[in-house]
Amino acid sequence: MIQPGRIIILSGPSGAGKTTLHDRLLQDPRFKGRLIRSVSATTRKPRAGERNGREYFFLTRKMFEYKVRSGHFLEWMKVFDNYYGTPLKNVRAALRRGQYVLLCIDVKGAGAVKKEFPDALMVFVRTPTLEVLRRRLVARGTDSSQSVALRLKTAGVELKQAAAYDHVIVNGDLEAAYARLAEVVASLTFPTGCVI
Repeated sequence: MIQPGRIIILSGPSGAGKTTLHDRLLQDPRFKGRLIRSVSATTRKPRAGERNGREYFFLTRKMFEYKVRSGHFLEWMKVFDNYYGTPLKNVRAALRRGQYVLLCIDVKGAGAVKKEFPDALMVFVRTPTLEVLRRRLVARGTDSSQSVALRLKTAGVELKQAAAYDHVIVNGDLEAAYARLAEVVASLTFPTGCVI
């Protein structure tokens, strides 16, 4: 009999490094085949190199809103100017197969998932200080000064939610932060035969 899988949630402010840590987990051979990424849907335009169904399911606003009304999403949120959502059917199918589903979502989405799946493991990723976060956002070069200010304001609100998470990882040094995250994921009860 297949043991059911579990959801692992990564949240944190924009620029804290959660996407980098998320991607490294998925590439780690210790978790291959057991840990899968959940492909979110979004109304934002694809960036260079992104493919529909790989990074995101790219939807029109009208289609996204239809899917919200039809109960298609486990969670969905408007983040800045776009909608993002986690397709429920895909998550349930992976859990039935005994896989661990990795979600990289904001704190509001994490709360919605935790309500539906109380055993979800929640990990919050943050920088050592807001000043470090500000420098990272500016260094990315993808945001205007107004956007950086908005992201920092949002980060202040998100940081207040960190206490609700099972683990908080301070990403001051990427290697140390990843080692800690991998340790947390490896400590979960994976089915016998999974090499951790």
